[in-house]
Amino acid sequence: MQLSKIRNSFSSILDSFLDKVQKHPQKTFLIFEESSYTYSQADKESNKVARALWTHAQLKEGDTAALLLGNEPQLVWVWLALAKLGCVASVLNSNIRSKSLLHCFSCCEAKVLIVGADLQEAVEEVLPALREQGIRVFLLSDHSDVEGIESLSDKFEKASDQPLSPQLRANINLKSPAVYIYTSGTTGITVVLKRKFSVSSFWNDCRKHNVTVIQYIGEIMRYLSNTPKKDNDKDHKVRLAMGNGIQAETWANFLKRFGNIRICEYYGATESNVGFINYVGKVGAVGREHFLHKMSCPYALIRYDTEKEEPVRNSRGFCIEVPKGETGLLVGKIGKRTPFIGYAKNKEQTEKKQLRDVFARGDLYFNSGDLLRIDSEGFVYFQDRIGDTFRWKGENTATTEVADHLLRVDFVVEANVYGVKVPGHEGRIGMAALKLKENRDFDGKAMYQHVNNVLPSYARPRFIRIKDVLGVTGTFKLLKMKLAEEGFNPAIIMDPLFFLEDGKGYVPMTQEIFAAVTEGKLRL
Repeated sequence: MQLSKIRNSFSSILDSFLDKVQKHPQKTFLIFEESSYTYSQADKESNKVARALWTHAQLKEGDTAALLLGNEPQLVWVWLALAKLGCVASVLNSNIRSKSLLHCFSCCEAKVLIVGADLQEAVEEVLPALREQGIRVFLLSDHSDVEGIESLSDKFEKASDQPLSPQLRANINLKSPAVYIYTSGTTGITVVLKRKFSVSSFWNDCRKHNVTVIQYIGEIMRYLSNTPKKDNDKDHKVRLAMGNGIQAETWANFLKRFGNIRICEYYGATESNVGFINYVGKVGAVGREHFLHKMSCPYALIRYDTEKEEPVRNSRGFCIEVPKGETGLLVGKIGKRTPFIGYAKNKEQTEKKQLRDVFARGDLYFNSGDLLRIDSEGFVYFQDRIGDTFRWKGENTATTEVADHLLRVDFVVEANVYGVKVPGHEGRIGMAALKLKENRDFDGKAMYQHVNNVLPSYARPRFIRIKDVLGVTGTFKLLKMKLAEEGFNPAIIMDPLFFLEDGKGYVPMTQEIFAAVTEGKLRL
């Protein structure tokens, strides 16, 4: 949430939005499919939702409401409504299911869950557990036939669209949480919202709505670059693309094909106290080192042991800063100007992301979990992610969570999940090394049915390797790096390998499948 000192107080995203309502009430705020909404309309719609939630859900300042919605105007109305009540919005990934969905509530302690009508089935799966926790569930529909799920649309349609009293959020201040897992602000420009990304309609939408700025993740740029070339590829008004995760090869191909678009690649994380932005267009870089930046936000790249999965320390017990050109773990100094607030309701995870005695006794640094490199010119390059997370198709996946699901299959005794690189793709795709129970065989169909039921598509291991022994470190941590480096080539790996074939199950990995994957002939 962006906050700034104004008139001896502070201005929030909501204040910025309301200011635009006053100054430009008839300016288009949001475009969705064939409909458009002005600032005034958005304000009135969110007023109605706020009144309905205040009256029927009894939400008050400081409460948290979880949102399980797809990309649609109602997501914006509900978020603005919660802000007007002084409530915190916990925006959930609409792909999560079962245990993962319930885990979100234990993290944010939401009192209410607001669900899109198209996601009702996902909530019904966990409804008994939600009711046990006393969580009220509201559906964005005019009616609900399910006990324990209340309709909401009919309630806010009957509510007044008049502004609510600011006193409802009178105690909200600079340190008050506004949104969990939310990274965008309101800048005053028109936003074009789509239900989901579509390669085939992307540029036509840009032309139709005269889009000048696009936001991306690396996969989006690759998808666009891989579509069949057209004569009108450069016929658009896009002048700026901002995002992260684009590979150098994709970057160059994108510019060559779609014209002189300024690409601003950046690096950062919601919880991080350090970030970079490449504003000069250096292909492949996420930013550039500058002494003023380093003075205001002290950071360093430190030597990291990928086998032990921990920073390397010298004889005095301090970390070692790597020289230019060498890859190191990014850490940011925690201080008054560069705080690390941590993770909601999770002290253990917050502590885990802090490094102590890095360069001096008593100092404290944020552990980004990312490996970066700075070249001789000071340009910063993202290299890789360490630890228990891999990123595929723009989604982060915790390997420990996937492993927990795999261990519930009755023939699996140990599971080690990691990400492996695939030529032509950004990020890493999921792979699992499994140790089977004694005298049990791997059942590809049963495993497929299990992961298909409990995991979103991007988190399902695409490759499975069966091993007699899963290697561990001296402190009994599963070794991931070596497995990730070995990949999934059946000509090299002697262990049984399996490939997840959509709609069929896990089938034996063959050299033909390997070739199809690495040559980009098989869709992942």
